Amino acid sequence: MFDLLSFLVLAGLIGQAAVGLSYLISSIMEKEKRASFFAGLQFVAMTGALIVFVYWWASGFLATFFGKGIVVGLLAVGIAAGIILIRKTPGNQKAQEGTRGLITAEVKRIDERDIVFARNRALRPGSEPYKAYYRMHPDREAFDAARRQKGGPLGHPGAIDRPKDRPNVAATLSALNVAMHLSAPEAYHPVAHPEFKGQRVEMSPQEAGRRIKGYALNIGAKLVGITEINPLWIYSNRGEIFRENWEDWGKEIEMNHKYAVVFATEMAFELVGTAPHTPTTIASMSNYAEDAVIATQLAAYIANLGYSATANHLRHYDTLLVPLAVDAGLGETGRLGYLMTKDYGPRVRLSAVTTDLPLVADSPVDIGVEDFCRICKKCAHCCPSNSIPLDDPTEVNGTLRWKLNAETCFDYWGKVGTDCNVCMRVCPWSHAGTWPHRIIRALITRNRLSRWLFNLMDDVFYGRKPKPKSAPEWAQYN
Repeated sequence: MFDLLSFLVLAGLIGQAAVGLSYLISSIMEKEKRASFFAGLQFVAMTGALIVFVYWWASGFLATFFGKGIVVGLLAVGIAAGIILIRKTPGNQKAQEGTRGLITAEVKRIDERDIVFARNRALRPGSEPYKAYYRMHPDREAFDAARRQKGGPLGHPGAIDRPKDRPNVAATLSALNVAMHLSAPEAYHPVAHPEFKGQRVEMSPQEAGRRIKGYALNIGAKLVGITEINPLWIYSNRGEIFRENWEDWGKEIEMNHKYAVVFATEMAFELVGTAPHTPTTIASMSNYAEDAVIATQLAAYIANLGYSATANHLRHYDTLLVPLAVDAGLGETGRLGYLMTKDYGPRVRLSAVTTDLPLVADSPVDIGVEDFCRICKKCAHCCPSNSIPLDDPTEVNGTLRWKLNAETCFDYWGKVGTDCNVCMRVCPWSHAGTWPHRIIRALITRNRLSRWLFNLMDDVFYGRKPKPKSAPEWAQYN
């Protein structure tokens, strides 16, 4: 019996050392110098404990009174730690209700003209829409004008990576071309191929969902979910203008579709790791381009089935994507204002297709994000513009959540000449999808103590304010 207990302890120590080795290898592969150092120390300690235990067993020490006490103690500690870290703690009922669980008062639909990106891209000084908008919002004109004078966010003279940023800016803008090509109405709101005109494929909502999700994953999506559209998450008025369709500026947006297919693509870990430098902007725009292709292709697929569909991507949005993604079960909203997913954290980009094709909605998920973000706060501590709140969620437009200050965030973009992404880089949930990190994500989605423990370990292994990593050779900027 005692030999069996000793063997169980030995197996546990071997498993612990294997985890330590895999984490060391993972840290080296991620080019994390600090994490590699501490992972090396951890592995040496784990291996040392294993060697000492094997020596005690071979020498007969474990058969003594004190040796038996050590075996029983180690086994008890190991079992207790496993139970404590693996058991599922009470969930977040609000998260399980999706965005409805966050609504605390009247919610007003968002006017797309008020979005800082729309104002920067669409409003041309001296134009009639420019004058009309700032008559409605005179308090914003000086702030917006000062930001425009910086020439950002890409490639202006004061950008962070000047003078060697031109190749990376060129790569970023080449990806933007894809989204621009797909900004035409016939692209984002396609009609059926002539061969299928007037024909409708009849299928159950369950079968339609399986086909739509499978197709989206096949053409590049990493995550995909379906939700019934809450009208609150539809923009009230059009604010983004492309292809000179100024007659649409300010028009009320009507939504005749019942469902949204929301999907996410993973941003390149090695590029995001350089934030706020230009390689991270390549990652952002590459994903926007990929999302635009997937969304328009998915919309065309639905149109060929005989139903109406509209792609929502970088150059055409009818909807607010984060709340739709929450309702579709892709994740929860984090402190930094982005969607937090179980597999990739905030290191994703979102797009969607709205449609009248009957589908079955997915359920929202509780993966522990609210509790995790209350504990962590790393994104807020590291934000160069102090745009991420450090306090608890507050009521914003009738919903209880953390609110990113988009104005100061975008102003920093103009200063640095990139889309920053520091918050995304430093988030402990953004690490590469290696085996050790997958285990950690699985634990923190289940257990509150694991959230405290692994937040502390992240600070030790990566630092409270992690430094940017070097870029791949092809994306060097210095």
